[in-house]
Amino acid sequence: MSSLSASFVQIAFSDIQFHESCGGGSFGSVYRARWISQDKEVAVKKLLKIETEAEILSVLSHKNIIQFYGAILEAPNYGIVTEYAAGGSLYDYLSSDESEEMDMTQIMTWAADIAKGMHYLHSEAPVRVIHRDLKSRNVVLTADKVLKICDFGASRFHSHTTHMSLVGTFPWMAPEVIQSLPVSETCDTYSYGVVLWEMLTREIPFKGLEGLQVAWLVVEKHERLTIPSSCPASFAELMRKCWATDPKERPMFKQILMTLETMCNDSQLPGQCNSFLHNKAEWRGEIEATLERLKRLERDLSTKEQELKEREQRLETWERRLMERSAPPPFIPVAAKISKESFFESKTEESNSSEMSCQIMTSSNGEVDGRSLQAMMRGFGDMFAMDLANPVLHSGMQLNMQAKQNSSRSSSIRKGRKINMAIELEDFDWSEDNNEVMRCDGEFRCLLA
Repeated sequence: MSSLSASFVQIAFSDIQFHESCGGGSFGSVYRARWISQDKEVAVKKLLKIETEAEILSVLSHKNIIQFYGAILEAPNYGIVTEYAAGGSLYDYLSSDESEEMDMTQIMTWAADIAKGMHYLHSEAPVRVIHRDLKSRNVVLTADKVLKICDFGASRFHSHTTHMSLVGTFPWMAPEVIQSLPVSETCDTYSYGVVLWEMLTREIPFKGLEGLQVAWLVVEKHERLTIPSSCPASFAELMRKCWATDPKERPMFKQILMTLETMCNDSQLPGQCNSFLHNKAEWRGEIEATLERLKRLERDLSTKEQELKEREQRLETWERRLMERSAPPPFIPVAAKISKESFFESKTEESNSSEMSCQIMTSSNGEVDGRSLQAMMRGFGDMFAMDLANPVLHSGMQLNMQAKQNSSRSSSIRKGRKINMAIELEDFDWSEDNNEVMRCDGEFRCLLA
């Protein structure tokens, strides 16, 4: 702790008078408080321990970054002390009735405030910082309605970010952050696009979906928030660029600031934007329809997973029966020898069907002492729990049997086990139809994959 204490002001716990809670941040609760000795209203985030947030904040200074005053280092009363933003979070503001009066000028000003703060973090701060948890709850309004970025509990110095752990909030998180892959500054660009969407729609991102559902939709299905068809084209294009799957295709904040400046010079954009903002009833249904589609998609996935689980259980049951009955059927006198070897370990993430196929190869006259193959098939039917009138099982499993001259082999493969069984077959009756008599001395092979 001594190495940290030299880099910022230490504030005594007794010098802070706590008031009401005003929200929660990363890994701690935030309170409005008074710094007694300075007679100053402040925000204090209580923590279980001081890690990197105080160190990061201590080197930052920008009008769109929350101002850091110092830290409380008295165990167990650790805390981060910053300026207090009387306007609350941007998230709360967008949920209020007051936000209905927003116009393009307000959105463009706030979009620029956030972009300037992020550009400072990425390119102008003494040490480059990736925020990793940029969202409307971590952007606050001062009394004069200037936006400031706060809550650096998930942040890391850029030099320490070759690989990231899973942090942040799913609806705002870039796909690579969700997957705990190496990240760059443009993971914050993705989050910025979501915040811009929030300001334009005043809706909650992926409302009604759980975090892990959102993660699956974003990463596996490449879903993104719905941009209403009447949204001004320049805003829509900017958001789509921010949400590119490839991080290298997303714009840096310097480019975003240039784009915003160009948009401000578009004389037609204010009318388009204001019309969009004040006619929410016309396009809100598009967002709701997408949410319903995504919920159905997630429900279909859950149903599919359950079906696959049940199918896997059936396959395990069939395998167990096969193993138990791999000894010769009672109606066939046999001599059997079983050898077992381990040869590989298989893993599948998803299987729609398992297949067991059956082929019959017979001698030229197709007979075994005047008896046909079909009756023998009935004899093996119980062993494989199948309906021989229908060679395809209910699960999609098919049976493949192969008979050749003078030898027989049965093989069952599943979960990395291989069992071979040599069987000497004597006379047996496979006959079902007296008009079709077949003969077989040979090899029997069963492959379950």
